[in-house]
Amino acid sequence: MASLPKPLEALVAELNRLPGIGPRSAERLALHLIQAETTVAKRLAGVLVESRQQIVECGQCGGLAEKTPCAICANPARDERVLCVVERAVDILNVEKSGAFRGHYHVLGGKISPMNGVGPEELRVDALEQRLAKGGIDEVIIALGTDVEGDATSHYLANRLAKRDVEVSRIAHGLPAGTGLEYADELTLSQALEGRRELEV
Repeated sequence: MASLPKPLEALVAELNRLPGIGPRSAERLALHLIQAETTVAKRLAGVLVESRQQIVECGQCGGLAEKTPCAICANPARDERVLCVVERAVDILNVEKSGAFRGHYHVLGGKISPMNGVGPEELRVDALEQRLAKGGIDEVIIALGTDVEGDATSHYLANRLAKRDVEVSRIAHGLPAGTGLEYADELTLSQALEGRRELEV
């Protein structure tokens, strides 16, 4: 059986590292790119490098932005009294698609996972407390997935924020168990936000 040339194998291996891209999809993409006009590959490479260089982390919420603060944090029409805590920056995009939330966001940067060596210190929990210490926030909505790590992180945050004068709620479990926000459609996310409930400590 003929094997792929080494440069093509290397491209397939790199594409296979991307989320949602399996070995067969990686091979199809690699073959398409290699057989396309050179300008197509150069344009894709250029846009990829340019995007990586121009996208920054918002200094306030931790979301993806062209400049800091991001458009959401800088928008005076957003409700500053409500803060939605999400796991990753991409989760902001998913919640925004639902159109059900008009407050601000805070990206944790992950979930507590002792098996993977991720504790509260590796997350942006201190930054969350600093934002709350400034005042003006009445409610914190925890919008994490319903897997074991998401539940553990939600309860950790509820306990840690219990001493503060804020209501802590969690989005309703309208999301499929064991998945993250990226797999939910707009309607499911909208219903989950509307059906949020206070976390019991």
